[in-house]
Amino acid sequence: MFLYDCYGINDNGNLTIDGVDTAMLAQKYSTPLYVMSESLIRENIRSYKNAIERFYNSNGLVCYASKAFSCKEIYRICKDEGIGIDVVSGGELYTALSVDFDTDKICFHGNSKSIAEITLAIDSGVGRIVADNLTELENIDRIALEKGVTANVMLRVKPGIDAHTHDFIKTGKIDSKFGFALPNGEAFEAVKFCLEHNNIKLVGLHCHIGSQIFDSQPFELAAEVMVQFIKKISDELSYDIKELNLGGGFGIKYTQNDDPKPYVEYMEGVSRALIAECEKLSVATPYIIVEPGRSIVGAAGITLYSVSAVKSIPDICNYVLVDGGMCDNPRYALYQSEYEACVANKAAQEKTEKVTIAGKCCEGGDKIGENMPLQKAESGDIIAVFSTGAYNYSMSSNYNRNPRPAVVMISSNGLDKVIVKGETYEDLIRNDI
Repeated sequence: MFLYDCYGINDNGNLTIDGVDTAMLAQKYSTPLYVMSESLIRENIRSYKNAIERFYNSNGLVCYASKAFSCKEIYRICKDEGIGIDVVSGGELYTALSVDFDTDKICFHGNSKSIAEITLAIDSGVGRIVADNLTELENIDRIALEKGVTANVMLRVKPGIDAHTHDFIKTGKIDSKFGFALPNGEAFEAVKFCLEHNNIKLVGLHCHIGSQIFDSQPFELAAEVMVQFIKKISDELSYDIKELNLGGGFGIKYTQNDDPKPYVEYMEGVSRALIAECEKLSVATPYIIVEPGRSIVGAAGITLYSVSAVKSIPDICNYVLVDGGMCDNPRYALYQSEYEACVANKAAQEKTEKVTIAGKCCEGGDKIGENMPLQKAESGDIIAVFSTGAYNYSMSSNYNRNPRPAVVMISSNGLDKVIVKGETYEDLIRNDI
């Protein structure tokens, strides 16, 4: 009935997450409200860790791509599980440092890093700075020289792979703002730059072909292409690349129509292709890094809303108006992303209507979804939207001066706790002068 096992229905007919009544959570904390399952997050992390152990003989590292959902608590969970993290801004790095995250296990990404961000990364001793362009490499080398250190660098490479996903989230093709292109020789020149500068240590290569990908073949092809590039570097520059970061992008189930593979199948297929290519080209299997983000937290989150009104336009549309919208979930406005929802306090009832769930922002495109099956909703009901654990809180805004919602985590022992406080009106004017 539900997309994931952490959701259920209790004796009152209400939706539960890890056994906790969502209608109760809405009443206790108010809405809108993000709710996360710690158990599912940890389960997903461990599935990737087990895959590294099984398919790469533990010669690798899982790095949670924290742009999907960044806060102190998620970094604490990653730290407790013994994995690394991928950060893409000074703010994400600062948050991780605030909980004493092991900097050796931090990869610092970003296609337009500021001088201040590069300086923070070098001062903090992050394990790997993933360089995106030649100017950035020059800045890394200069700052490292000034500080008398050597910076560990990976190069983000565009392998030229079409990931068959939304155009906005294809990042491995040549026409992308990210990274050094492989087919035109740009990536090879970047390697030479690194080898010519003493304050840069080229520790590996990185590629990421896109997001929300269901087909394993693009990942496998990207792995083969990257091994071929490692071979070229060895043959022509006499330099051995020790690490290969294959990125993330594994799809999750947003609706019943989505059919992602179990993550272990992605990992097994990619490892098979990579190891076979290494053997074929006589290349030592590199230390493998993977960066799952959405697939760790996406399914573990829901968003709860209160219905403010129901508006029916005969023969056109039934609107269910809620107290949130694009300010807490902009993905429908950006990508027309599909979700499933239910009336949390009527979860046991049949979905008899098709509705447009619309938000409170002063924009015609402020919607959670259209033609969504739903139980009959009335003012005061609680709507639960599934699979909102990734790119909802992290992309939220104060548009129309709406405060960002709180985030509540259902702990592994079934207790609910606030991990991010909801904003107040006072928070909205805090920086006004």
